[in-house]
Amino acid sequence: VALLCHTSLRSRIEQTSPTSASAMAARTIVIDHGSGFLKAGLSGFNEPQMVFPSIVNYIPCRENPGPSYARRRVSLGIDICHPDTYSYPVHRGRVLNWEGVEHIWSLVLEKHRLENEDSPVMVTEFPLRERADRQKTLEIMFELLGVPSILLADQLEMSLYASGLLTGVVVDSGYGLTRVQPFHLGCPLRSSAKMLEFAGQDLSAYLCKSLFKEDYSQHNLFQLDTVAATQMTKCYVPQNLGEALDFCQSLPRGSDERNSYQLPDGTPVELTPMQRLAPEIISQAVLDSIETCEASMHPLLVSHLMACGGNTLYPGFTNRLYKLIADHFSSTKATMWVGSNRNFSVWLGASVVAHLSTYKSKWMTKEEYDESFKL
Repeated sequence: VALLCHTSLRSRIEQTSPTSASAMAARTIVIDHGSGFLKAGLSGFNEPQMVFPSIVNYIPCRENPGPSYARRRVSLGIDICHPDTYSYPVHRGRVLNWEGVEHIWSLVLEKHRLENEDSPVMVTEFPLRERADRQKTLEIMFELLGVPSILLADQLEMSLYASGLLTGVVVDSGYGLTRVQPFHLGCPLRSSAKMLEFAGQDLSAYLCKSLFKEDYSQHNLFQLDTVAATQMTKCYVPQNLGEALDFCQSLPRGSDERNSYQLPDGTPVELTPMQRLAPEIISQAVLDSIETCEASMHPLLVSHLMACGGNTLYPGFTNRLYKLIADHFSSTKATMWVGSNRNFSVWLGASVVAHLSTYKSKWMTKEEYDESFKL
């Protein structure tokens, strides 16, 4: 069932990738625009060259201090002078603000076109994206940004290829969504797919509300920085939730330094067990997804589990998922496919696919777009 091992795929790309300055122009610009972060770069590399939060802000001006569109200026990131004007243009995998998305994409293309003016563009997309959203993407890319050709790629399928496999279960948990998708010989088993609107942003919101209580504000930069640091340094997934809770709750207050966190202003905070164990999610959805597949496929799927997305980087996440699956399907040897760059899995898979001739027919050129869509 394995297409090639990941390193083999990557080495093939590196061996066949053009190296001269003129040939570099043929490289594809790969854009993976997630709910929380955008990853972009030239295909053939081991990681994206641009990674930044998918956030835009609208700078008010004297003529229009309010939120309406007239004369306001869109900018990337959070304006510290106006922290209440920022927003995420993509929410739970769906675009809510196309103006913001266009602004971000234009910055990405501007950077990469300095040396790769005529490069084709590959954009990953949410698997259940509406047809109107696909057409809007094509409109922006072809009519406003002037790309020569484009390929829209399924995010979960790209994660599968990042592991060098054709069959397996992709467990993708990012900023806005947690998705589980079994694949067989490269084809998604749609009826067994699971999607949870619970992921990294929900963990951040939970921690913010529980740490700052009535003072919580989603536009407070101090609180946002504090929660981000807490998530990265203190949160983890226990191997047994009940036992971990009992142990943590039995400890005297202040006896475990791992439960203590110092705010940037020096104020000490004692984290509760549930705040540290906040990433306790997802595993049951994986079991349910595999169970809905044909029983004859269970051994194959269980032996090819792929964890990807930034929300899977918490310490203990993959061990907990492996243990749950291995215990439930005890007659089958479970195998987890994980990598240190699994928060970039979608982008890495797209970087691989950009060089595969089997996807050649799925690209759309500007000429084809003009014939099919433009009035």
